[in-house]
Amino acid sequence: MAIIRRSQWGAPATSPASYIGSTRGVKIHYLGTAYPSREHSECAAYVRQIRASHLANKTENYVDIAYNHLVCEHGPVFEGRGVHKRTGANGDAELNSQDYAVCALLGSSGLTKPTDAMLHGLRDAIEDLRDNGRAGLWIGGHRDGYSTKCPGDPLYDWVQRGAPRPAGAAEPKPAPGPKPSVDLSKLVAAAKADPPKHGAPVSYYGVKTVESALVAEGLLSRDVADGHYGTATVRAYAAWQRRCGYSGKDADGIPGAESLKKLGARRGFTITP
Repeated sequence: MAIIRRSQWGAPATSPASYIGSTRGVKIHYLGTAYPSREHSECAAYVRQIRASHLANKTENYVDIAYNHLVCEHGPVFEGRGVHKRTGANGDAELNSQDYAVCALLGSSGLTKPTDAMLHGLRDAIEDLRDNGRAGLWIGGHRDGYSTKCPGDPLYDWVQRGAPRPAGAAEPKPAPGPKPSVDLSKLVAAAKADPPKHGAPVSYYGVKTVESALVAEGLLSRDVADGHYGTATVRAYAAWQRRCGYSGKDADGIPGAESLKKLGARRGFTITP
């Protein structure tokens, strides 16, 4: 699953949208305007353009890009508001609290039919919202319960068929993109002050990147990799420090630059001071 985080495509790392604990499911959207196919290198700029347009919309008064995730024709998922954030895209306050929103970068003209890579990406987005945002199993289109043509007939047909991954098509390799970056100072602050609070917003999203790496190393159970640097994550990181050859106070579960660099080198993220 390739997720391009907010800070990677040019937004603040955390959305200011209000917290939401869980949803019935996920609604699929499209752009509803002309959208020409483009190189993947141009997709992040388009997502930034969408966010700027939403923030400038005084009628809707959006606090951020409206969608929880967006998916381009090449397959990667762009993190919008992200998990546990109330969407602004479903039409009204009740609908925005009921379901998450995922937007396909697909138009009413130009590129109108989803590619196989996009369908894989939409499934990835749905599964991320289920795994990390407590989305329910329901999947619908924007037009379900709201008067609109969104997400267009070709994409809505896929939704009505249960939103399957493309038959007979291997899941594509993610298009190349920037590696996730973890800010060491923010991570340490979370490690020292982020107790496990069920359902509470995370203090720093980079914690989730580190927890995913610890899961991959077999040091942390996936069901406690929730974005909070709580006691389970402290124990897991201490085990990683010991694996790196540290002991005593140098293996206390609070990340240090060298051990974090080693973890990042193995698991595909970079470090900033």
